[in-house]
Amino acid sequence: MLVLLAAGCGGGGGRGSSDAKASGGLPSATTAAAPETPLPSAVPTTPAPEAATHAETEVLKVYRLMSAEYEKAYRAASAEGTDLRQYMTPTASSGVEKELARMKEQGAAMRGELGHEPEVTALAVAAQPPTATVRDCVDASRWQTLDTTTGWRIPRPTDRPARYVATAAMEHRAGERWKVTAYTAHRTRSC
Repeated sequence: MLVLLAAGCGGGGGRGSSDAKASGGLPSATTAAAPETPLPSAVPTTPAPEAATHAETEVLKVYRLMSAEYEKAYRAASAEGTDLRQYMTPTASSGVEKELARMKEQGAAMRGELGHEPEVTALAVAAQPPTATVRDCVDASRWQTLDTTTGWRIPRPTDRPARYVATAAMEHRAGERWKVTAYTAHRTRSC
């Protein structure tokens, strides 16, 4: 009985492909006993793997584009001249803009570049609207704070690791691209 059950379940395979193979030594009656189409109660409610893979690719693409605009804004201590609002909701971008205004008031700006290792940790394509969570390990080892009046580097606080965790909540509204709805840099949490 277990052998028949295992044979009917077949391996999950990868990204839309089927791992089903000819049964070889199993009698043909065991494969004929399985229904041709699933019963309505057995129809999966999760989206096809292709849809999830496409969504994950789009989420990471938008996250990377947002990250590039984020760095551009921090180098100037201003969101002017950036496309942050293309990749972030107004609520998320206003949080960044407040921090940029504080930096500008203190006479600080960033130089260098950030390294990123983003991954999608949650994806709900069937939700209304679809949502995703991205976890990024940000490498700030080549990212320096400068005093804009003197041009001197301001040392990184000792409680901040060179590599820290950042998270982004994202959603996809109909007719729009994926957008970051909340971005948090956990600068004291190393990765």
